[in-house]
Amino acid sequence: MSEAPHGAPIKTPGQLIAAVIAGFAVPIVIIILLAVYVNNTTRTGAGTDLFSDASVASRIAPVAQVDIRDANAPRVFKTGEQVYQAVCSTCHAAGTAGAPKFGDAGNWAPRLAEGYDTLLHNALNGKGAMPARGGTSPDDYSDFEIGRAIIYMANNSGGKLEEPAQPASGAATAAAAPASGAAPAAAASGAQENSQAAAAVAALASVPQAASAPAAGAQSADASQAGKALYTQVCQACHAAGVLNAPKFGDKAAWAERLKEPMDTVYGYALHGKGAMPPKGGSTASDADVKAAVDYMVSAAK
Repeated sequence: MSEAPHGAPIKTPGQLIAAVIAGFAVPIVIIILLAVYVNNTTRTGAGTDLFSDASVASRIAPVAQVDIRDANAPRVFKTGEQVYQAVCSTCHAAGTAGAPKFGDAGNWAPRLAEGYDTLLHNALNGKGAMPARGGTSPDDYSDFEIGRAIIYMANNSGGKLEEPAQPASGAATAAAAPASGAAPAAAASGAQENSQAAAAVAALASVPQAASAPAAGAQSADASQAGKALYTQVCQACHAAGVLNAPKFGDKAAWAERLKEPMDTVYGYALHGKGAMPPKGGSTASDADVKAAVDYMVSAAK
């Protein structure tokens, strides 16, 4: 059998030109379409949404939100249940860290026997593992609102306490009125401590910073006098009365515990802060003058 003759598919110059153009154009069109498809496809790889609007908004939310309050507007007090849900339930809902469990009459009975005034004092000043005010500040919840939360928890756990009297307008941070009308010695002591602490903070804020720092390149002519001057300007705000657990000036027993440690350690506490005491007592005094102030207080306690 004879085979049929094979004919070339391109027989004219026009067909050749069309084939050449198609050979270049078709791949280019395919590449462009693939690029558009890939670019418009949702990317799910790690980190691809790093700069998306939602991701950026989430990252800056803690510093980008501003809560503006009208200082002259009358305060709307939260209910005891609202304060309990926002703060107290963290421990009292499950009885965490020895906290009397909400609704457990047996757990609350010994507390209720102490009276509302003692309960309020413990809540405001802290007791055991519970921090003062449940870890909040007077700007967050007033004493009256803390008292309301106590009443709410107590009365839902077998108590029959009366709602504390609401403070007058402008007294949002005033202490809640005791149910019995008479403050016990413990509450009075707590109020005095709070008053002393507030006075100490105010004194620290008013310290003349420039006066406590020596001039550049100059040294204290008399270390003893420099220490006494710094104590008078700064340290006595807390150490004169023993505020915020500061060892009281001249109290040998209080200072004896501190002096069991090396003086370098004591100096370190004064320079870098410890507990409620800020570094250098909140002043800008030189290290030498801070040490001199420590020496001045130590010498008075020997």
